[in-house]
Amino acid sequence: MPNLVRLYIRQTLIGFAIAAGFVAMLLWFNVANLWHLVTATPEGPLAVFLLVMFHGIVFSGVQFGISVMRMAEPEDDGDRGTRAPQHATVPVPVRVETRHARR
Repeated sequence: MPNLVRLYIRQTLIGFAIAAGFVAMLLWFNVANLWHLVTATPEGPLAVFLLVMFHGIVFSGVQFGISVMRMAEPEDDGDRGTRAPQHATVPVPVRVETRHARR
């Protein structure tokens, strides 16, 4: 299996684990009375599944994005003469002719 696919699967599993912990904390701390809503209705397990699934999609995407961005090589700060020239900005007055409209 290619390394990039292995990395993606690992980061996706980490993201879903974080999402499961996040939803568990939402239910444990009863944010917005969520525990009562989930336990009092027959659709509660579906709601918990959807919360974990959608948060897992978001968190795994963020997790993978962070891991890919951390793979970048550090930039070389040495001076190689490739800098753009620095220009001093000096305001220049510009004449503008105006016509007065008659009403």
